[in-house]
Amino acid sequence: MAERQYPARRPATTTGSFLQKLREHAPNSTQLVGLATLVISGGILLLLTGLTLTATVLGLIFFAPLILISSPIWVPVGTIIFITIAGALSLLGFGVAVVAAVSWLYRYFRGFHPPGADRVDYARTRIADTAGHVKDYAREYGGYLHSRVKDAAPSA
Repeated sequence: MAERQYPARRPATTTGSFLQKLREHAPNSTQLVGLATLVISGGILLLLTGLTLTATVLGLIFFAPLILISSPIWVPVGTIIFITIAGALSLLGFGVAVVAAVSWLYRYFRGFHPPGADRVDYARTRIADTAGHVKDYAREYGGYLHSRVKDAAPSA
């Protein structure tokens, strides 16, 4: 078997191979536009964040004396407003819950079979069966006690 001989290659220079690798991994125009958009929008958002933070700190510095002087008024007013809003929201929430429950009950009793009606029917039959078993057990146990009382006191 004859060995194959390959032609001698010139070793690639590091500069040539670096440029070749760079050309292979160069981004296309869509990726460049996306990167530019990302950099520009990120810079704008960073600038807006800095401006917002600066305005907040300056506002606190300038309005802190006014806030401290008027705090005996604002704290009770804020508390009353908070309690009023919380009460109104809870009242509305309970009202919605009651309307939903009444609507479900109406559909259930009209025979429209709302969601969960099968569970209610199952629970109702289980309760009725248990009540019947308890009633039979009490009847038997009550008769047993009645006979024991007669044995203890025959004249009773």
